[in-house]
Amino acid sequence: MKYSSKLWLSGFALTLLLSALLLLLGGLDKPFSDPIEVQILLQLRLPLVLTACLVGSALALSSANLQVLLHNPLADPGIIGITSGASLCAALFLLVGGQLAPTVVQYLLPLCCFLGAILSTALIYGVARKLAANHSAVILAGIAISTIAGAIVAWLHFFSDAQSMRNLTFWLMGSLHQTDWPILLFATPLLLILITYLTCQGRALNWYYFGHNSAQLAGLDVRKFHKQMLLLCALSVGAAVSMAGSIAFVGLLVPHLLRNFFGYDNRFILPASALLGACLLLWVELLSGWLFGISLPVSMITATLGGPIFLYSIARMARVES
Repeated sequence: MKYSSKLWLSGFALTLLLSALLLLLGGLDKPFSDPIEVQILLQLRLPLVLTACLVGSALALSSANLQVLLHNPLADPGIIGITSGASLCAALFLLVGGQLAPTVVQYLLPLCCFLGAILSTALIYGVARKLAANHSAVILAGIAISTIAGAIVAWLHFFSDAQSMRNLTFWLMGSLHQTDWPILLFATPLLLILITYLTCQGRALNWYYFGHNSAQLAGLDVRKFHKQMLLLCALSVGAAVSMAGSIAFVGLLVPHLLRNFFGYDNRFILPASALLGACLLLWVELLSGWLFGISLPVSMITATLGGPIFLYSIARMARVES
């Protein structure tokens, strides 16, 4: 990929990001003239912007890493079961603890989702090791666990009351409005560290393209690196899901689209995925407000927009390869 193409994409993505930030924050020409506007900015808009940037970056970046680690372009946290594990823990908590005080639910629910993502990753990796020591086993184990978790969540709907069912449905469809400053103060440092570290693994992931033997000759401990990256991706996804619920298609679409149009150099793909993931969720929130005047579930919009774009990307790749 030519340097000019990389520079063009980076500039375009930064422009989109800054435009979305200015539009979402709004009213910055006289931010301190009205106390109500100050409260809206500090308590509503800034948490929303931070949540969109962190969650979008974490989901896209984790998928970009997983797709290389597992040698599969469909290696998305939702497909391989990480998101399903988090959603299952959320459903169990809402069924058992849904009658607790709203403030208690608000802070315990993200913690349950975070733990669910970690446990599902450990289970997937353990099952994959029992089946076979290859990448397909991880994918197959993840799909199986995702299916089981989805079935359990569906059964739990029959035993939940109306309020718990509404909360669960809203959570499973994703929302950028569920976080506040106490949640962000805990999640932001963790996600910034994870995003920074995962972004810097481009060179090591490039060695993966040439096989494990070549990566080992380059000085990479493949087995240790593989386990470490799976854990870090699970931590990133768990933190993202705990903040915004289950969001579809971001992780699958962004890195696949970038590799389709701009090549496979992970030194560029990883930071570009983080940047475009943040842009995508910011603009989804903007479109939701502009077109409908309300905040719609994020997954509904990302799936609606992402499905056709993903099909176009696949068709373009088929034309190029033929």
